[in-house]
Amino acid sequence: MAHFDTVVIGAGPGGYVAAIRAAQLGQKVLIVEKEYLGGVCSNVGCIPSKALIAVGHKYKQMNKASDMGVFIKNVHLDFAKVQQFKDAVVKRLTGGIATLIKGNKIQAVFGNAYFINETNICVETSGITENYSFDYAIIATGSAPVELPAFKYSQRVINSTGALSLKQVPKSMVVIGGGVIGVELGGAYASFGTKVTILEGSEDLFSGGFEAEMTSIVKKDLESKGVEVITKAFAREVEETTNEVVVTFEANREEKRIKAEYVLVAIGRSPNTSNIGLKNLSVNITERGLIVIDKQCRTNVQRIFAIGDVVAGPQLAHKASYEGKVAAEAIAGHPSEIDYIALPSVVFSDPELATVGYTETAARKDGIAIKTVHYPFSTNGRALIMKQSAGFVKLVVRKTDATLIGAQIVGPNASTLISELGLAIETGLTVDDIAMTIHAHLSLSEVAMEAAEKMSRQLK
Repeated sequence: MAHFDTVVIGAGPGGYVAAIRAAQLGQKVLIVEKEYLGGVCSNVGCIPSKALIAVGHKYKQMNKASDMGVFIKNVHLDFAKVQQFKDAVVKRLTGGIATLIKGNKIQAVFGNAYFINETNICVETSGITENYSFDYAIIATGSAPVELPAFKYSQRVINSTGALSLKQVPKSMVVIGGGVIGVELGGAYASFGTKVTILEGSEDLFSGGFEAEMTSIVKKDLESKGVEVITKAFAREVEETTNEVVVTFEANREEKRIKAEYVLVAIGRSPNTSNIGLKNLSVNITERGLIVIDKQCRTNVQRIFAIGDVVAGPQLAHKASYEGKVAAEAIAGHPSEIDYIALPSVVFSDPELATVGYTETAARKDGIAIKTVHYPFSTNGRALIMKQSAGFVKLVVRKTDATLIGAQIVGPNASTLISELGLAIETGLTVDDIAMTIHAHLSLSEVAMEAAEKMSRQLK
């Protein structure tokens, strides 16, 4: 039986990063993957979805280029070519992961992993089982789309994976769930010309993850693409034929029906913790199937660690990667601990949404004395040139010492711009520190500087 210092189960953005860090710290590492290197994120999640979104934005911009004096005749969308582009990006990135694993002398095995006890796992591949022993294990098995009992997956009832692999742009689509996945994929297909209807059970998109002043701008853009957003709507059942589906839902205490070519179920994801032998470990698990960990990602079983979608918190690839590094370092005896204060959350909508640290609502709920400031992209030269001036930067500042404790951005490149403010929060900078940092002109980042200067003046 082969023995390893650390076994990592799952090769997604948490697992492969954990394996690499462990190897860099001198550990002999085995990584076990059920399907493909890079996990859901790289193969059927983050990467391919953002590729489709990027093409959708490009297609939309080309159709509106006449506003800038550029007239393009017969803009044509070849969706087969779009899918080839998406697949090429996925292949390149997953190939890079394979190279990193090999370069760090990590042994990779494909198959279903199952814990025998606290020091042994078996891996079943095509009916053949191999056993491995280990000193430590990191569980990074990720999550899977939640399937509604009344909406069993089929040819026309699809999840995010199915939505990313459609052969043609559908004429119509009903999206159940107005969260990140629903808005991102629904928005992408709307950019391609699909008539999209989003059914969301709560009062707003994203179920409270972002404040209404931000989501209202995204909803306005969705509506400009012809997307109908119906909140407080509850999907009841679906009737499927060869060419379409009919979705029955309830809204405003009234039963309604809507036809579409496809229905995308995007109500969330559940942790993959049920079929890996955790009962043989006595690991503490919540009612939702999440593994309970401490600040070093260690479970109640000292040898076993868990990271990513199988533990509490937002299901984000960068959170999983961060936790993977902490777990690997903890195994190596380092004093690393998780600290989510500067963990950003991003939605690749149009315009993009990003938040880091405290929101205004959360800060006030915790009794922190704060001041907030907004600064619009509509006054920024770069945003105007890009014709993407909707949105703003919002800073949440602690009154007592002018320290930045939170930031929200809705606008162009919010996913990139949020990093500066995340770094400011992580390092305890004040608004004066940000305002006095020279920002390049002409750049979108100047909006953060202007917001900081505005807040600095208010505090004096």
